[in-house]
Amino acid sequence: MRIPVLLLIAILFSLNCFSQKIFNCVVKDAETGQPLSNVSILANGGHPFTATRNDGTAKMLMPNGRASILFTAPGFKIQTLELVFPLTNPDTVFTITMEKETDVVIIYSFRTNSRLEKTPTRTEVLDAEKVTEESSIKSSHIANLMNDVTGVHVQQTSAVTNHTELRIQGLPGRYTQLLRDGMPLFGGYAGSFSILQVPPLDLHQIEIVKGSNSALYGGGAVAGLVNIISKKPIQGKRERFLLFNQSTLRESNLHIYLSEKAGKVGYTFFTGASYQRQEDVNNDGFSDLGRTESIFIHPTFFFYPNEKNTISLGISSNYDDRIGGDMEILSGYYNNFHQFFIQNQTFRNTVDIIWENTINSTDKFTLKGTTSSFNRNISTAVFGMKAKQLSYFSEASYSKKITKHHVIAGMNLTGENLDKKLPDSTFITDYNHFAVGLFLQDDWRINSKLTIETGFRTDFHNIYKAFLLPRFSVLYKMSRRLTLRFGGGIGYRIPSIFTSDIDERDYRKLLPLDSISIRPERSQGLNLAINYHRSRDKGNITFNQSFFITNIQDPIINDTTMNGRIYFHNAARPVVTYGSETFLQLHHNALELYLGYAYTVAKKLYDPAHLYVSLSPRNKLTGMISYQLSKKFRTSVEATYTSQQYLDNGIQTPSYPFAAAMIRYDVGHFSFVLNCENIFDYRQTNEEDILIPPVTDPRFKQLWAPIDGRVVNLSIKIRL
Repeated sequence: MRIPVLLLIAILFSLNCFSQKIFNCVVKDAETGQPLSNVSILANGGHPFTATRNDGTAKMLMPNGRASILFTAPGFKIQTLELVFPLTNPDTVFTITMEKETDVVIIYSFRTNSRLEKTPTRTEVLDAEKVTEESSIKSSHIANLMNDVTGVHVQQTSAVTNHTELRIQGLPGRYTQLLRDGMPLFGGYAGSFSILQVPPLDLHQIEIVKGSNSALYGGGAVAGLVNIISKKPIQGKRERFLLFNQSTLRESNLHIYLSEKAGKVGYTFFTGASYQRQEDVNNDGFSDLGRTESIFIHPTFFFYPNEKNTISLGISSNYDDRIGGDMEILSGYYNNFHQFFIQNQTFRNTVDIIWENTINSTDKFTLKGTTSSFNRNISTAVFGMKAKQLSYFSEASYSKKITKHHVIAGMNLTGENLDKKLPDSTFITDYNHFAVGLFLQDDWRINSKLTIETGFRTDFHNIYKAFLLPRFSVLYKMSRRLTLRFGGGIGYRIPSIFTSDIDERDYRKLLPLDSISIRPERSQGLNLAINYHRSRDKGNITFNQSFFITNIQDPIINDTTMNGRIYFHNAARPVVTYGSETFLQLHHNALELYLGYAYTVAKKLYDPAHLYVSLSPRNKLTGMISYQLSKKFRTSVEATYTSQQYLDNGIQTPSYPFAAAMIRYDVGHFSFVLNCENIFDYRQTNEEDILIPPVTDPRFKQLWAPIDGRVVNLSIKIRL
């Protein structure tokens, strides 16, 4: 009798423990309240594992102790639940609500990691969906993607090397600061190619902040800043992508992206190769697309020692060889008549590290740094130059939430030095620039409707001394759907002789900067934006109207001496740009519609004879319509109208249209994209001859429209 009693007690005890370790939940859509099926539920890095049923419910047997439970589903933001088993009440059914990824956009540029709708400073975001789609359309760089943003104009500046610059608010690309994960990416001797050397496949999103904002990350943000956010590994979501692309203009791309997080370690890995054959589209004997060979590799390793700390270490290397000019030279034939070419060989190695320590729910410490070595060899028939640029950046910041305030304080060191290689025939001198910055920012959420963001930064430069940089932004929620943003700030830019509008052959004519007589450019800007957003069960609508004005004091311009040397000096009067931007975005079921209009007036008050800033269209209209035909098919059509632009000589260009169309087919692990750019085949070379003799050493007219013509590309993306 003794054995059955003991056996009965053991069985009852086991049943009681088993009931205490059962985890019950129901998962619902946060917007509609409907249950979600097939949601993956992982505990403690993957074990145990289950998925929700058709009614959104799930049940899982859990071991004793602390558990971190993750809920993941395609198209939804990951949710995390921290529990300790056994539960006090074993009958508890946990309700988990999941928000769609498209509805939750986190902004990283202001260090607060706030949601887009709660950020006081007007910020435009190219989200993960847009970046992912663009990686299948133009996988080698982000130039085409940036050109879709209202108020942003991407313009090729060289017919030979394909230099391309990003223009915001009608200002040249040198006035835009380019960052990656909050750290400077390009500048100085390395700045000419910038967005042509950023492939989109390993990017999470791109944030654009327009206007003078040097209070955020220091010098350079006169017209605005672009912050490129990298992808990070996600627990329970392993990514494996292989991407092939081929265009009718003989560009070939092969890219690979891998990502995984398991327990306390994770990684992302990107590598890619691109090859563009030389193309003479208008048959004038000179390349409209130079030959380009590019290899890129970028692994990043993530370490999670505990729940409060994250450490990432990234290493990237990029080799890029671009040569354009006489087609005979590019084919290997050289004689007294065929001599002209320009070649740029660049090799960049970058290391970056970020440590984030979440001390508690209100305090966070962040330490980040990067260093980059950039070698650029320039070769032409008349001149050659080799130099190495070393750039570095480090930042330490502390974030604290105090009742209605979110305060961030920090300091950073940034620097750049140039070292020319011998033999050298230029007048350019080596330099060593660095700046120490201190910054303070406060987000004050006065109430549910009003938030005021203020910031102040002081930079001390070793050559150009001190800069005082205040900024402010106000967010006022006039109603549940209507939001008002108003802000302003100050920017500055350190003088540099390397600008995209100077031909490499003319580097031998550049005179060194006179740091005593030349002054940094300083800017002041204001902006106002009104945003209307309304969500419904089957979609949403967004309308935004904004206005801006930016004033640049002491603009730096170049002139030519009597003997042909190029020198830089400050103009006596400022550059002023002002205008407005309007966009309408509509989502309804499978339909997406976007309309954007930018009105920009950019003036050089120092030059009344040629008053308007060149290559700045007064009006630019953009439209896009996209439709999801089925689960497998999606198609979209884009069109842009660019109005007349002024050139350096004061002549106005014709206005022109640009259109593109895309169709995507998804089946199994494969995604096929067929895309056509410049459907109407509009080319500047159809309007005028851009070549200026002699053919042995020609010059080219200013580019104001595409010169490569219509191009069709097919890409295949494989999910491994």
